[in-house]
Amino acid sequence: MDLKHSNVPEVTVVADAYMPGSKSSDLIKPPATNGSNATLDKPALPAGEFRMYSRRWLVLAIFVMYSASNALQWIQYSIIANIVQRYYNITSTWVDWTSMIFMILYIPLIFPASWILDKLGLRIAAISGVLGTCIGAWVKCFSVSPDLFWVGFVGQSIVAASQVFILSLPAKVAAVWFGPDQVSSACSIGVFGNQLGIAVGFLVPPMLVENHDDINLIGDDLRLMFYIVAGFTSVLVVLVLFFFKAAPPTPPSAAQEATKTPNPLQSSPFLHSIKRLMLNRNYVLLLISYGMNVGVFYAISTLLNQIVLTHYPGHEVDAGRIGVCIVFAGMLGSVACGIVLDKTHRFKETTLAVYIFTMIGMWIYTFTLSVGHIAVVYVTSALLGFFMTGYLPVGFEFAAELTYPEPEGTSTGLLNAAAQVFGITFTMLYSELLNTNGDIVANVTMAVMLLVGSVVTAVIRSDLRRQAAQNPNP
Repeated sequence: MDLKHSNVPEVTVVADAYMPGSKSSDLIKPPATNGSNATLDKPALPAGEFRMYSRRWLVLAIFVMYSASNALQWIQYSIIANIVQRYYNITSTWVDWTSMIFMILYIPLIFPASWILDKLGLRIAAISGVLGTCIGAWVKCFSVSPDLFWVGFVGQSIVAASQVFILSLPAKVAAVWFGPDQVSSACSIGVFGNQLGIAVGFLVPPMLVENHDDINLIGDDLRLMFYIVAGFTSVLVVLVLFFFKAAPPTPPSAAQEATKTPNPLQSSPFLHSIKRLMLNRNYVLLLISYGMNVGVFYAISTLLNQIVLTHYPGHEVDAGRIGVCIVFAGMLGSVACGIVLDKTHRFKETTLAVYIFTMIGMWIYTFTLSVGHIAVVYVTSALLGFFMTGYLPVGFEFAAELTYPEPEGTSTGLLNAAAQVFGITFTMLYSELLNTNGDIVANVTMAVMLLVGSVVTAVIRSDLRRQAAQNPNP
């Protein structure tokens, strides 16, 4: 979003608490630069000083919940795949498509969504996403009948389309609302919302929807699950409409202040920005490596129920709990990586280290699935998740550094589009290998993909443009 187009009124500063004694850099004094322009239409600040407002935490918290409400619906069919197949009398392929539809729709829709985010701002993007998520959730409430799977799939598709207004937002929310010493941590917390939703999606459906002998009882369980999700998303619509603001009254950092100054990069058309990103060698390499990592995660998550039941029949609930272990460990990894980035600003080194440990975790996971003790699978899955999903905010922040001053929503949007392409490809490949050659071959293939991704990451040059703008005189 271009802050010079923000419609936040000047008087909103009165309602925000300024915390001069905060240890979290609420008042930031970057090095002064020659020719620095004072902002005349905003609350007066001394030259070279930037404020962060307490409202930023409310905006971030709302985004986390709104992101979670969408992400939990991504996996809610797949994690109870065997039950959904019985109830609707469909094949496992159709259940897989309830997950892959999120990846497929994201690819064409990310371009108009990125334009909306860039030109109309955070608030419009957030409202669009939360309304779509809510509408899709309510549509699924009318799909509870063995012959109405298509209705549920329509609702799932609406939710999937709304995802484009979520996955690109963490880096943008962090950049617009948070200062340089908190921006990576804020981005990690934003990604945390998506992971939290996936964790709920893994955990709750197996608890609510039991594998009853009576099909009607399964329908009752599905109806309850759909109504709970629809009610939750309805509350979030109200919260976004009333409390999610587009931007603070004044920018929180020198880098964000610079985006307000007219320059050829910021004023040029959206497609020109896309072109510049595609000509950025380091960013293109990150697109490939990030897409491969997240694509493997999508494949494993989509087919987790089938993988676990292959070795541990009747353990549907455990499949969901193992998914929760992967995601909760990833939440810890996300926060840890965000703190490391804020403290060290070693983006390339952190990204490569997390990637290599992800690959190692995948090899360990591959050869411990069949040990016969499901407790071991819990542990190895958590190890894999800590690095695999902990990598998500690291990739976002590294992309923002490599592409500054391009809009964060655009760079992360393309990053996620690459992830969807790899996710579709890897999920279909993983499913085929699982059905024809077994889980060892399927998992080894994914581990090899992560090895390739590690090599690609290693050749990315550490061109930290946003850090250079924040500290012009190091």
